[in-house]
Amino acid sequence: MLKRRTLLQWLGAAGAGAATLGPLAGCGGDIDGDPYAAAPKVIIDSDYNTMSDDGQLGVMAAQLMAQGRIDVLGITVVSGNQWLMQGVSDALKSVERLGIGDRVGVYAGANTALSHDFATIQAELAQWPGGDGYLGAWGSPEPHSQADLVAPPDGFATHTAVQPTGAVDFIVQTVKAHPGEITFLAIGPLTNLALAFRQAPEIVPLVKRIIYMGGAVDVPGNTTDTAEFNFWFDPQAAHEVLRQPIAQVLVPLDVTDTVNLTTPIYDQIAHDPARQTIVTQLFQQLNGYGFDGVHGFETDPDYTQNIWDTLTIAYLMDPTLAVQTEQRYIDVVTDFGPDDGRSVGSVDNPGGLQDITVVKRFDNDRFFQLYVDLLTRPVPVTLPVAT
Repeated sequence: MLKRRTLLQWLGAAGAGAATLGPLAGCGGDIDGDPYAAAPKVIIDSDYNTMSDDGQLGVMAAQLMAQGRIDVLGITVVSGNQWLMQGVSDALKSVERLGIGDRVGVYAGANTALSHDFATIQAELAQWPGGDGYLGAWGSPEPHSQADLVAPPDGFATHTAVQPTGAVDFIVQTVKAHPGEITFLAIGPLTNLALAFRQAPEIVPLVKRIIYMGGAVDVPGNTTDTAEFNFWFDPQAAHEVLRQPIAQVLVPLDVTDTVNLTTPIYDQIAHDPARQTIVTQLFQQLNGYGFDGVHGFETDPDYTQNIWDTLTIAYLMDPTLAVQTEQRYIDVVTDFGPDDGRSVGSVDNPGGLQDITVVKRFDNDRFFQLYVDLLTRPVPVTLPVAT
């Protein structure tokens, strides 16, 4: 079993995760008695964290796996909310905490965006200030050693190791192994997917679907006045992936701005004495005091927080939760300037774009029933076994 120091050595050697350093791991097969044979096969591509929206989606996915309703073949990590090394560390602890580390591998991907660098970001924000100022990984020093990593409240992973195959190769190999079956839940910057499609364009027609959390089609951005964070962090990657001839569903700020976690719903997860687990404890500890660590559900009964990434897995499991959708042709601005990373949506195809399903409204009540249920189930989960 690899140690955490080996994780750090591997990350330094693997770079963007394009080199194949070992056998493919973490994939399920269609064998007799496979409890996941009829379940959608999924790769979660994420700028992972412990118990914000990415970590919450990981919990929901694990619980759905326990019900045999989804088959998560792996988690591919990318820099975004935080740097790759921290995201990998958090993902390893997450699958270990949930009891799925032997089934769901964690694969390290791209550490930097295809085109953005910190100097460009600084120059743009200096000339065109606006938005909420959230820079994700760019807002903190890049970790270079174990000492630079921050452990979750329940500590680092102790017996779960990063997979020796890089994220890009894992994506390519897994899509080829399961043609027409893989759905990507893309809940971070799209660098890993863009690199995979560059490396092996032959896999594009073999992908079943991509469901994104990203973009702001008819509403303002968040990181800047015009751009949503995931697309802003790597606009070139978003520009490339959205143009691929693949069935695509976009869950943008247009809908996430309308799905709000409120104190009564928060309390069902954080403060129900009959449903306390390590997940609900981390949920309360890491979400209860807001983004500034002071103003949040625990201190302000009127506090609310938008729901982002978890809408993608809810849509995958039940598309009828999306009560309003539109078909749009979506592109992303990649030019230096105030619109860098902005989503551009049109009803007519200007050429080279794909017809994408854009989710505009959700059935919030039904979503939160699913959300609360999955986040408060027993941990670790018990996965079904083949018979």
